[in-house]
Amino acid sequence: MNTVLIAIVVIPLVSTIVTWWTPLQASRVVTVASGFAVFVLSLTLVPSATSHTFLAAGPALRADALSVVFLVPTTFLYATTAIFSVGYLHPPSGDAGKRYTRHFYAGLNAFCWAMAVAPIVNGLALLWVAIEVTTVVSALLVAIDDTDGATEAAWKYVLLASLGLGIALLATIVMYYAGTRVFGSSYDLSYPQLLAEAHRFPKDVVRLADILAVVGFGTKMGLVPVHTWLPDAHSEAPTPISALLSGALLATSFYAILRFFQVSMRCLGPTYPRNVLLAFGLASLVLAALYLLSQRDLKRLLAYSSVEHMGILAIGMSFSAPIAIVGVLLHVIAHGTAKGTAFFGAGSVVRKFKTKDLLRIRGGVALLPWSGPMLVLAVLGLSAMPPFGIFRSEFLIVSGGLSDPHDAVAAILVVLVTLAFFGLSWFTTETMLTPAPAMLTARLKRGETSRFIVVAMVLGLVALTVIGVHVPGQLSDLLHHAASELEVTR
Repeated sequence: MNTVLIAIVVIPLVSTIVTWWTPLQASRVVTVASGFAVFVLSLTLVPSATSHTFLAAGPALRADALSVVFLVPTTFLYATTAIFSVGYLHPPSGDAGKRYTRHFYAGLNAFCWAMAVAPIVNGLALLWVAIEVTTVVSALLVAIDDTDGATEAAWKYVLLASLGLGIALLATIVMYYAGTRVFGSSYDLSYPQLLAEAHRFPKDVVRLADILAVVGFGTKMGLVPVHTWLPDAHSEAPTPISALLSGALLATSFYAILRFFQVSMRCLGPTYPRNVLLAFGLASLVLAALYLLSQRDLKRLLAYSSVEHMGILAIGMSFSAPIAIVGVLLHVIAHGTAKGTAFFGAGSVVRKFKTKDLLRIRGGVALLPWSGPMLVLAVLGLSAMPPFGIFRSEFLIVSGGLSDPHDAVAAILVVLVTLAFFGLSWFTTETMLTPAPAMLTARLKRGETSRFIVVAMVLGLVALTVIGVHVPGQLSDLLHHAASELEVTR
């Protein structure tokens, strides 16, 4: 399994270099092959992650159950987004078009490489570096369309993400300082070392590191009030990049928060780190639920849905019941799958109607016979309707919350999630199920814009349904094993 970790690092990196120099057709094949190869390799880690404490390849690479939980949905989205991109991108025309596609595919592979590396590096310092790389690459991809809106969104993203990661770097330095009281002035920030001796760290220093980490990495995760870059970036980026930002990047940042959470739990006990996440989670869920009721842009609607689900993750981690933690980790997988599929559907709609304005989109199901209905199903999945995976994950989170002494929070969670459901479902009904006016149907022909978009959405919905109906046994074992890693306290 050591070679698997190395391969996960090497394959997307090689694909980045290859796609920079190869023609369009070769870039498509290389990107799709790279995505599926890395996804299959991540699946091979699932049995080992549950039967071993961790897997390692040298001092820099390490994968435990928590790592694999985040690696699997990221690589799945890598594979499906690669397929979607083949159908979404217009054939290049002229030198400018060829240059655009070359930059796009190289950037997509580099972005997915950084997000795949982040969960399997060994230590807080390397983790910060990996997430910083995701910022640089994804900012360039947000701006790649070279429109005024995209440039503004990318600039805003760079400013806020850099500020957040500066705070996250300070959190890493403060945690390093906490460790010097035990290890001396020269040591690395590897996870086994930190977790083994965290109970001996000075508590006030760890408290500071924990809150700085939540604020810093929470900026990239999209937690309120440091979320303001997210709606603009998701709306203006090319749709494949929007899917990766929402389905994978936010989860990667949450993973970084959980690594600090592990250390804080062992040093401080559960109360402080859980309360910090609860405060940010409630703020995020409240704001997202309200904004979902007043959106006119299809991709911004899905962006605020991402803020909602990040709030659910943070609230779920504040509950003391182990079943809630299992639900949070399942939610990471389900949300990545559902949000990627929803953005694929949104991309199909935008390609068909040439607009993101929800007031100008009508009759989506009639005009898009495959991707239209699947977009409706993906939105229902995001709204926690059975039989999809988010229903199961939110059910586990709420069940854990109701068994918590502060069960009123679980009731608030249900109310806000229901409010968000009304926003998502109303706009979906208006745009996709309302009959299109005669003028629109005369201008647009019934039919799909690309079969590759349909294939990507089918894969996403199948995966979302499978984990909703019955979580495979090895995946269930992985989730419980990862949850036990997060539950260990002093």
